[in-house]
Amino acid sequence: MSQKTSEELRQEVSKRRTFAIISHPDAGKTTLTEKLLLYGGAIHIAGSVKARKAARHATSDWMEIEKQRGISVTSSVMQFQYEGKQVNILDTPGHQDFSEDTYRTLTAADSAVMLIDVAKGVEAQTIKLFQVCSKRGIPIFTFINKLDREGQNPFELLEEIERVLGIRSVPMNWPIGMGRELCGVYDRMKNQVELFQGKDHTSIEVRKTEDYNDPIIREMAGDFLADQLAQDLELLDVAGDSFDYEKVRTGQLTPVFFGSAVNNFGVQTFLENFLELAPQPTERKSTEGMVEPEEEKFSGYIFKIQANMNPAHRDRIAFLRICSGKFQRGMSVRHVRVGKEIKLSQPQQFLAQDRDIVEIAYPGDIIGLFDPGIFRIGDSLSESRDIVFDELPTFSPEIFSKVSIKNALKQKQYLKGLDQLTEEGMVQVFRSVGAFEDTYLGVVGQLQFEVFEYRMKNEYGVDIQLFRTQFQFARWIVGDKVDPSKFRINSILVKDKNNVDVALFENEYAMRTAMDRMPDLQFLEVAP
Repeated sequence: MSQKTSEELRQEVSKRRTFAIISHPDAGKTTLTEKLLLYGGAIHIAGSVKARKAARHATSDWMEIEKQRGISVTSSVMQFQYEGKQVNILDTPGHQDFSEDTYRTLTAADSAVMLIDVAKGVEAQTIKLFQVCSKRGIPIFTFINKLDREGQNPFELLEEIERVLGIRSVPMNWPIGMGRELCGVYDRMKNQVELFQGKDHTSIEVRKTEDYNDPIIREMAGDFLADQLAQDLELLDVAGDSFDYEKVRTGQLTPVFFGSAVNNFGVQTFLENFLELAPQPTERKSTEGMVEPEEEKFSGYIFKIQANMNPAHRDRIAFLRICSGKFQRGMSVRHVRVGKEIKLSQPQQFLAQDRDIVEIAYPGDIIGLFDPGIFRIGDSLSESRDIVFDELPTFSPEIFSKVSIKNALKQKQYLKGLDQLTEEGMVQVFRSVGAFEDTYLGVVGQLQFEVFEYRMKNEYGVDIQLFRTQFQFARWIVGDKVDPSKFRINSILVKDKNNVDVALFENEYAMRTAMDRMPDLQFLEVAP
């Protein structure tokens, strides 16, 4: 690798910021995403998720069912540039029924933005997603949203973050009022205020101050709010955590920003601070040890597969996180799992549904690869070596239904849809062992069944029937010989898509009984 090429790679890596936005449903994630895209010049008008009859919808919610129901059920990838940085946003599903897709997407992020509703505080789905990020030790930045509405006391929110999530926090700015009394926020790092102008809060003025006792604040906010701000910040200065970049980098301290995404308040300040503080692409674990982004040879892995992003073409896109080296359109790489060289001729980058052919990409970037059916989630691609990145997590389903086709003449389309949507990770498929082969679907949440049924009908032209079962647990079986006859009482033996034995149980008693009767077998919560 020449010195010039090496320096180019280092510079490009230093520009990248790849992060996921995590939140509970309705915290305003899609709105925040859109406002970030507006600042980056990637879009010129913000859509409305809630206005279901409107002609436009949120940029990141591209699937028809998302538009109808006002929820995000797929993970979109959006890219834009801002002040010399290349920003990659992984917009994850907020709905808890799609947590498995979110968990996998988080493995492709170098940091996370945790969005919290000022009125509701830390909610259930936020806790789950935070735990996934925390286990990976990635930096977490917090944006407390909807300041234009009445909400909890900021000190109570900080205390809740520490108590519920177990992470210390450092407020980077502080609200001046809240709800109808919201006047602005004070930037603790830059000693300046962002102030609302006018009763309709349509414009924002940024003014430099000496400190939080500056007469400018009293003039704009009034005596009561100015006194309250001074008291709050004096308390923070004495008793609050100080900013420590090393603790932020290792996920022990979260910088907190207050704002209101719906009217742009605090969003630009957050974006600029975040891009300065968030890490550039980091090293990744593999069978060859840690892979550094600046390594000469290209490598990456598939973390998501999405069928029918363009309904007119019925295509399948595999999303690749680049881990090292420089990607160039048309390059040949090794598909490690199948042991073959493949050519990457039509790589794409995304703004949700819109996409462009990409000629060059670097570590941290997410590119879409046309998939003729050769990729699986977790596949590693590399240049001239058999490197395999750490496996992506597979989670045990909690709800199971037997599935059948209404029209037997549609069997070919049914099998294609079942195969493709399984590869996406939308559902897990299991087939019974014995003379009569039944097909079971396993999901984390009920909504996944609804979306699966909808997509089978609208994208593959197949009507299916789902019959809910009593099964609640799936356990992958490891051992020499498995006897199907021993799975009769409140349980059944099935095979997963890789032909591995799996036991489905109706309750914990049935599961414990099977384990006691077959002590030579291992019953695993995740696929081996």
